[in-house]
Amino acid sequence: MIIAIDAMGGDNAPQALVKGSIEARDEYNLNIVLAGKEKEIKKILEKNTSNFNNIEILDAEDIITNDDKPVLAIRRKKESSMVKALYAVKEGRADALVSAGSTGAFLSGGTLIIGRIEGIERPAIGSLIPDMSGGLFLLIDSGANVDSKPQFLYDFALMGHIYMKRVMNITSPRIALANIGTEKTKGDKLTLETYKLLEDSNISINFVGNLEARDLLRGKADIVVCDGFTGNMILKTIEGTALELMRGLKEEIMSSFRTKIGGALIKPALKNFKSKLDYSEHGGAPFLGVKAPLIKAHGSSDAKAVKNAIRQAKICVESKVNELIEESMTRR
Repeated sequence: MIIAIDAMGGDNAPQALVKGSIEARDEYNLNIVLAGKEKEIKKILEKNTSNFNNIEILDAEDIITNDDKPVLAIRRKKESSMVKALYAVKEGRADALVSAGSTGAFLSGGTLIIGRIEGIERPAIGSLIPDMSGGLFLLIDSGANVDSKPQFLYDFALMGHIYMKRVMNITSPRIALANIGTEKTKGDKLTLETYKLLEDSNISINFVGNLEARDLLRGKADIVVCDGFTGNMILKTIEGTALELMRGLKEEIMSSFRTKIGGALIKPALKNFKSKLDYSEHGGAPFLGVKAPLIKAHGSSDAKAVKNAIRQAKICVESKVNELIEESMTRR
């Protein structure tokens, strides 16, 4: 199996991408293609491993940044690490791709270069979010489609169902619709019509109804469906709240000698609590609805997060998620 890596994408590129790739190669027995500036990548490889087997460098001197306009960047920056990595997947030289670079460019490139699965009008980002029960749920869409139709959300639910069943090994994943109330009569036109589509689906899915934002982290659903605008707001709110909560706790613990002693006593509990909210354990968000496995890693991913994103790409390839989504579209 060959996994391509956009080695120049993200806040910690290329160091974290290269180090994480080395760890993934060694732990999961993979072949890795690193797309990026060859000289920089070689220096990092030489410092971190004496074994260069199963690692190929795809020289790419250009970089797509968050300041670039996504579609224009994909079309004009043909020598960028992201575009070259995408073409490696399209041409069959790699089975999947991981990038921590520009989300907009990655989505545009995935759609324009790799292509959509027939029957899927809008691919979506599915973000894996840890909950307080020790599990996690898939938030889909978490940012790809700001404006959505009921049929789009219904497709997101079906893609999420296949992903959670095959990749996360949940036999009958519970699907919920993000809403302002649990009653089926609550919500705007989009959520009301989507509710009916999910409720009347002729495909066997475990739809459990509406879910309010306050219950998202209570382990009540395995998949939460919404439009990309709502999903991205939810994602950023949870992320920001978790960071501020841990920062605030640290400030309070360090504020006096007494609280420092107390902090030492509860340190194991705090560490366990923090691990429940650690995105790096899951690595990245699958871009579902395109013809090949694409994993969007967090922009601030460290080597551990990159390794886990590569693991997720490996599982997607092995479980044939994209092929199963394509089959489900032709059967409906």
